[in-house]
Amino acid sequence: MDLAWISLIALLITIVVSCTTAVNPGVLAIVFAWLIGVYVAPLCGQEIGLKTVVAGFPADLLVTLVGVTLLFAQAQVNGTLDRVAARAVRGCRGNTGLIPIMFFGLALSIASIGAGNIAAAALVGPTAMAVAARAGISPFLMTIMVAHGAVAGALSPFSPTGIIAAKLMTNMDLQGNEWPIFGYNLLSNSLAAFAGYFLFGGVRLFRRRFADDLPGPAQSPSLDLANDANASTTERAESIRLQAGMSDARSAADAQSDNSASFEVRHWVTLGLVALLVFGVLCFGVDVGLGAFAAAVVLTLLRMADERRAVQAMPWSVMLMVCGVTVLTALLNRTGGLDRLTTLVSSVSTLRSITGFIALVSGIVSVYSSTSGVVLPAFLPMTPGLVEQLGGSDALAISSSIIVGGHLVDVSPLSTIGALCIASVAAGEDRRVLFNKVLAWGLLMAPLGSVFCYLCFGLR
Repeated sequence: MDLAWISLIALLITIVVSCTTAVNPGVLAIVFAWLIGVYVAPLCGQEIGLKTVVAGFPADLLVTLVGVTLLFAQAQVNGTLDRVAARAVRGCRGNTGLIPIMFFGLALSIASIGAGNIAAAALVGPTAMAVAARAGISPFLMTIMVAHGAVAGALSPFSPTGIIAAKLMTNMDLQGNEWPIFGYNLLSNSLAAFAGYFLFGGVRLFRRRFADDLPGPAQSPSLDLANDANASTTERAESIRLQAGMSDARSAADAQSDNSASFEVRHWVTLGLVALLVFGVLCFGVDVGLGAFAAAVVLTLLRMADERRAVQAMPWSVMLMVCGVTVLTALLNRTGGLDRLTTLVSSVSTLRSITGFIALVSGIVSVYSSTSGVVLPAFLPMTPGLVEQLGGSDALAISSSIIVGGHLVDVSPLSTIGALCIASVAAGEDRRVLFNKVLAWGLLMAPLGSVFCYLCFGLR
């Protein structure tokens, strides 16, 4: 077996491991890259070496991710985002039908301005589920609205996932398309969310009023599935991943106890710095990662955020996942394994069907795996090869299909977004029934995402 097939098998094993165990696929990918590049390659007649393997590590991407997530972790732990959520609930003025729509918009807004989809779900999920229990709103309906809202904002150029996608597309000379892709992802998730809203009783909620418009202390996301003897292996694995790498969920819950407090100086300064960062990026081309570092330093120096808590709340496991899989993908490109994978995909696709097919494959893998950490780094680099082998397909259409198709299914409870919502469900709700409903909805999004991408990108 040649080195190309060996490296491709390593990638496939990494994807399977990410779907079935709690092992961080980024760590496994780095180990595979090291073993193949340093020890296996010479046996196959190729000299790759350690320096070439390490050169595949996306240092610039890591700097950007750390800067952005640090700033919004500070906004989370100092209570700024929590107070935004409380104000949004008050804004519904007791109209029960507006509450799920408001939480959709809140999750979308928080994710879009830079916090990202995971942080948005971690913050909004506990409050949304607490309000849903008090207002008599279906937790399944609320999960759909919160999860799709968070995912709808995931590809903002300011959010971590949007930064990852933009970096990978820049490597293929497809830069400058961040806003159109954000728009398509926003459209697909908005359609899915409001389809669920109308299908599962959202309109009927307008007949009721909700007097208790502010949640009390929200429950900390119940992450005890790892110790639940009745939980499935996948549920326990997801719980372990959340407990190990997603401490921001607990930090968000901690902040809920002070929801009713008014905005203080530190909250206005935090929002001002976020607005200044967005303005600088849009109008002056400020690097979003380094600009976020500067804003984070200001908050720390002014003692308006606890830097230690913020660092602990950052999603380090996700960043490690992204960077590790990128290292292995870079090795695949060197060994020819990426060409083999591209050939396999193109052999069952045509110029017309490739957008729908690649969106379906991305969606199915993403149901059980990480979109930003596994699907994007593994699948997006295939785009130039698919264009070449299919004889002139649209590279932007293929890339957009991978991104949108992979994200639409992230409401699945096997992904972090859906799991955070289920973990936040109020006591007394049947978590297993909710888990099964959300899983079915997430699986349904894979073929629906395929149809959406075919209609949007395949018919052009």
